[in-house]
Parts: sequence; structure tokens; C-alpha cells
Amino acid sequence: MDLLRNLAAILDRPLPWKKLILTFAVGEFCLESALLYRQYLVLKRTTIPSSISKEIDQATYDKSQAYGRSKAKFSFISSLWSQIKNYYIIQHDVYPRLWLLTSTWLPLLPTRFSGEITHSLLFAFTYSFAETLLGLPFSYYYHFVLEESYGFNKQTISLFFTDLVKGQALSLAFGIPLGAAFLKIIQKTGDQFFFYLWAFTLLVQLGAITIYPILIVPLFNKLTPLEPGQLKERVEGLAKRLKFPLAELQVIDGSKRSAHSNAYFTGLPWKKKIVIYDTLIEKSEIKEVEAILAHELGHWSMGHTTKLLGISSFHLFYVFALFSVFINNNSLYEAFGFFNERPIIIGFILFNEVLSPTDSLIKLGMNILTRRFEFEADAFSNRLGYSAELASSLIKLQVQNLSSMDADYLYSSYHYSHPILTERLKAIGWKGDKKVSTAKSANGSADGKKDEL
Repeated sequence: MDLLRNLAAILDRPLPWKKLILTFAVGEFCLESALLYRQYLVLKRTTIPSSISKEIDQATYDKSQAYGRSKAKFSFISSLWSQIKNYYIIQHDVYPRLWLLTSTWLPLLPTRFSGEITHSLLFAFTYSFAETLLGLPFSYYYHFVLEESYGFNKQTISLFFTDLVKGQALSLAFGIPLGAAFLKIIQKTGDQFFFYLWAFTLLVQLGAITIYPILIVPLFNKLTPLEPGQLKERVEGLAKRLKFPLAELQVIDGSKRSAHSNAYFTGLPWKKKIVIYDTLIEKSEIKEVEAILAHELGHWSMGHTTKLLGISSFHLFYVFALFSVFINNNSLYEAFGFFNERPIIIGFILFNEVLSPTDSLIKLGMNILTRRFEFEADAFSNRLGYSAELASSLIKLQVQNLSSMDADYLYSSYHYSHPILTERLKAIGWKGDKKVSTAKSANGSADGKKDEL
């Protein structure tokens, strides 16, 4: 505690906070833009990497490269827009202006809702709603232009806006009580609020893991039990073999929004659910789906999810402890136009602006760790005897999702949570020598035709 108090005293002095924050923001943008340009040069290549040249045809590779370039351009434009918006917000004192505006709405509410917590929630949700509206054109373009042009978007405009409304409603339903509790804990627990706040957030995380698949997912997707058959028998056999506490095996209708494929597991430690996308079942052989699930169960067997949750919890404790250094920093509040009051929520927002340069280092470290976990999960599936099926499934997923098949080393190190295809195939010792089909014949075996993407 003494260390935190001393640090708070050192930092509570007149500093050019706006200039520092904007300088770091521009520096981060320049770094990420430079990395994106390096990746864009890789995406302009026309020669298939030699390690996968026997598995991927030229037309598929060219389309994958074009898709990658389209996403890179979109990423640059959206990032540039974020920078412009952030610059305007900081330079033109949007935070104090919005705080003043939302204060005029308080007299419209009952007297008991006239305090800082209600004001803070009004500010937060107004700001969040404005951010959603400003980001709407980008979201619409991404789904209905970019994804549509490559055959991935399956959702209708009606579904798009229905999801948007549901998302806003859920933000209010969960955000109001959780936001109020967040602020109340800080108000009531004094200088040691960060410990109580960390414990509360940890409980919220664990609760979210429990209720998300039960209450939230069904609001957006239809989940149905996997029909009896060979796939169900093999998955249940795999779970039993690994002593995975499988309670439910379900299929999710991901195809109503996207042609991308996936599978995941969720649930409590003693009661797990495996969810498979209908697109994965449709486009993969039974043993390939089994190999993918073996990879996912490898994450469970080696405790990767638990380790990541532990790291996330430690990071939260660090963030909240550091926030206690800035929560009463007069110079920071005054630099952003708050001279007469120090709202907790404003302090937390400004603190995150100051802390944002460290996000790049944390992102880099987490990506290094998660790529290592992916290699370990691949090796786990490989040891179970799924080497060929895992390789073919990885290639199919790469083709179906048009994922980048090559990457600049610095870009992938900074951005990718998963190794690229060539790295994964090399790690599992794949030495294939023929094209891998991405379609299934009527009897469930590969039909040998190239997938028309």
C-alpha cells in the first residue's frame, strides 16, 4: 500500500497528459500500420508456399490472398477512423461535455437516482450508444460488402439489426447492475478497493462462464442435440476415453450468419458441453470433426483454459491496483477539463487511456502463449492418432475460411493467437502429397472435386 501511495504522489503533478496519451496512441497506430503493410506485401504474393503447394490449388490460394488484402484494407481504414475519433474526443473535451449533458437528465429521474452512480451509468451508456452508432457503417460494410463478396455472410439485414438491438438490451440488462456494483465497491471500500473489485470481477467472470451458454447463446442461435449416428458415437467415445465430463453434445446453426466453421466446449468443470457448428459438420468428414474436437479437448486436458483464466485474473488485479494510483490524480482530471469533481468512471476511462501503451506488450505476450498452447493441442490430437485427419481438417478449415496461408513473421507474432497453417502442418509432421477436397460426397467420403469458393 505504501508503494502505491508513493507512486500516486509522484504522478499527481502537472503533466501534459493529453499530449502523452495522443503521442502513444499515434505511435501505436504507426507501429500497427507498419506491420499491416508488411503483411499486405505478403498477401500480394502469387506463389503458393512450397510446404502446402501439393494441398492447395492456385485458384483457392489467389482467392485467400485477395480476401486477406480486402481485410487488411478494411483494418487500416477502421483503425485510421478510430485514431481520428480518439483525437477529436481528447482534443475537444468530449468527456466533460458529455458529463455535463448527462447531468441535465438527472432531474427527470426520481430523487433517489440523482447520485454519482446513476450519472455515471447515464454517461457510460450514452457514450457506448454513440460509439455503436459511429461504428455501424463499418460493421455493415464488413458483413454485407466485404464478407458478402467472398460468400461468407449469410445473415439478412433484418437479422443484423435484430442482433444489434439484442446486444444493446443485454448491455443494459447486465451493465446497469454490474456497473452500479463496480462503482459502489470503490465508494465503500476506501484505499483497498482494488482487492474487493478484483474479487467481484472474478466472481462475475466465473458467473459469465456459467450463464453465457445457457442464457445468452440461445438468444442469438439455435442449439439442437447432435443427432444419433456415427459422429455422435465417436465424439462420445473420445470424451469417455479422455474422461472429459461431457453432459451435452449440441449443434449450433452458425450457417444463418456465416459460412465460417468452428467448434468449442464450455461449461462447469464437472459438466461440460461440446458445441459443433453445422458448417463444420457439413463440410468435414467424421474423423476430421473428431480430430478437431480432439484438439479442443487437448486444451482442456492440459489446462489451457484454466491457465488463461488465471493470467487474466492476475492482469485484472494489476490493473485495479494501478488504478488506485490514478483514481485521485488531480492533474489527470484537470487536464481533461474536470476541475470541480472527480467522477470515478471518468477516472477509470482516463486511466485506461494512460495504460493503453502497455496493451501492445500484453497482446504480444498473450499471443506468444496462445500459439504455444495451439501447438500443444495439435500435438495432443496427433498423439491420439489423428495426424492425417487433423492435417486435412486444418487444410479444409483454411480453405473454407479463406484464412491467410502465409504471414509476415513480425505481423503474425504481434496479431495472431494461432500459428499459421504451414507452421502447424510442419509441427505435426504432415507430408501430404495430394489436394485435399473441401466437399463431401453423399456417402460421407471425399469426392475428389475441388471446392468452388
